[in-house]
Amino acid sequence: MNRYSTIAAVAVATVFAASASAQAPTGQTSGSIAAGVSANGVTQFKDERTGKVWTPENVSKDNQTPQQQAAVPSTSADKAFDPSAQSAPTQVVVQRPRGTLMGVVPITAGPSVPAVVIDSPWLQAVPQQNWLSVVYVTNNSANVVDPVVGCVFTNGGRPVQDTRIMLSPAGPGERWGVPVYGPPVSTFVDRVTCRLLSPA
Repeated sequence: MNRYSTIAAVAVATVFAASASAQAPTGQTSGSIAAGVSANGVTQFKDERTGKVWTPENVSKDNQTPQQQAAVPSTSADKAFDPSAQSAPTQVVVQRPRGTLMGVVPITAGPSVPAVVIDSPWLQAVPQQNWLSVVYVTNNSANVVDPVVGCVFTNGGRPVQDTRIMLSPAGPGERWGVPVYGPPVSTFVDRVTCRLLSPA
């Protein structure tokens, strides 16, 4: 085993351990939610509330830029294990994804329940493509809302991509699953943090 393989093996173990704690279930919030890198090799994820299963095949790719769709990353694997050595300017990206209606939930908005909440993000590298997260947006109110979500992909605490997700109108009680694409997998990312920007 050469020096680089040893460094890579130690780094992978470290990322696995860190992401295991980052993948702890999170509750709904109208504030900020975060997820670390998926380290268990799972390529599908289940929405705990509706049972919908996401896979790389059924996640819409229509909100990727042409550059993201065409990008084929280089294979400098060691760069991924030394986040401090990566120089990646922060990109600001606006996405208008086609979400998936997961179902309808009871109208519960009130003094202790926000009108709109986001929850259950996860983070995964789609091989030869981009970093991918899915955020669930639930309209707890009886009104139609136009949610805007902000997600920041980071590497070692430094922003790599700042994304604004402009969602389609969500009807009363509707819960939507929304794909959010990060930078190409040639750029190392270890965390995504999402927050509801509108309605406030």
